[in-house]
Amino acid sequence: MSKVILVTGASSGFGALAVRALALNGHTVYAGMRDTTTRNARAVVEAAAWAEDHRSDLRTIEMDVQSQASVDRAVSTVVAIHGRIDVLVHNAGHMSLGPAEAFTPEQFAELYDINVISTQRVNRAVLPQMRRQRRGLVIWVSSSSARGGTPPYLAPYFAAKAAMDSLAVSYAGELARWGIETNILVPGAFTKGTNHFAHAGRPADLATVLAYEQGPDKGMAEVAEAGLAKLEPPDADARLVADALARVVEMPYGQRPFRTHVDPASDGCEVVNGVADRVRAELLRRIGLEDILRPHPYGQPGAL
Repeated sequence: MSKVILVTGASSGFGALAVRALALNGHTVYAGMRDTTTRNARAVVEAAAWAEDHRSDLRTIEMDVQSQASVDRAVSTVVAIHGRIDVLVHNAGHMSLGPAEAFTPEQFAELYDINVISTQRVNRAVLPQMRRQRRGLVIWVSSSSARGGTPPYLAPYFAAKAAMDSLAVSYAGELARWGIETNILVPGAFTKGTNHFAHAGRPADLATVLAYEQGPDKGMAEVAEAGLAKLEPPDADARLVADALARVVEMPYGQRPFRTHVDPASDGCEVVNGVADRVRAELLRRIGLEDILRPHPYGQPGAL
C-alpha cells in the first residue's frame, strides 16, 4: 500500500537519494528542506523534474528543522492534504571537522540543535498524528560513529549522533504500545556520494586550530580522513543507504528490524550495537516490559 512519507534534510546526500528511492516504490514522499526559494531552490527544481521524468509522487516542502514554527507548518500541510503521515524519516544532520577544543560552546550547541534537538521538534509535530492513527513508522538515520571506531577531529558530530541514537532507543519503547514502529538506520563513513565532509563545519577558534596543526597532532586530520577513505571498498555507494531505508519501509508491519547497518568499512559498530541492544532487551524482560520490544497493532498489547 502506498504510504505518505516525510523525510527531513532531503536537499542532498542520503536524504535526496532516499526520497527518490521511496518515490520509485510508489509512495507519496515529501522531501523536507529549508530555504526552498533561495539556497535550495535548485534542489526543488531538480526534484520536480525527477518526479516528472519518473512519474513519481515526490514533493518538496519548506521545513527548517531548527524552527518549531516551520516544522509545524510543514507537518500540518501534509496532514491537511492526506489526513495522515505513515512514515517519518529523521535524516537532517550536519558534520563538523576539526579539533574538539577549537569549537566554541555555541558551535557545539548549534550542532546538537541540528542533529538532536531537531528530532524532538519534528517528533512533537508528527507523533500526535501517529498516535491518533495508532500506527506509524519512525526511521532514525544514525551513524556508526555512535558506537563504532571513532577517529579524531570529528568529536562534536560523533557526540551529537550518539545522543540522537540514544534518544531513538528511548522513543522506541515509549511508542511501541501506540502501534508506532522504530527502525534505527546506521550508515558507516561514506566519504563519496555525499557532501558530509565537503560541507563540514569548522572550528571558530582559529588560534587553537593553529596550535594543534603546529603541535604533535600535525597532519592527524588528513591521516584520519584518508584512512577512512581507504577502508571504503571501491564499490561503496551512498545509494546503499537509501536502498536499505526503502527496503525497511517495504517490510511488513511488526517484522522490521530494530537496527539496519549499512557499513561497507565495517568499523565495529554493528558488533557493539548487537551487544547493547541485547542488553536493553534483557533488561526490559527483567523489569516486566518485554512487550515494548515490538509495536502493538492498533496500540493493543498482544493484538494480532
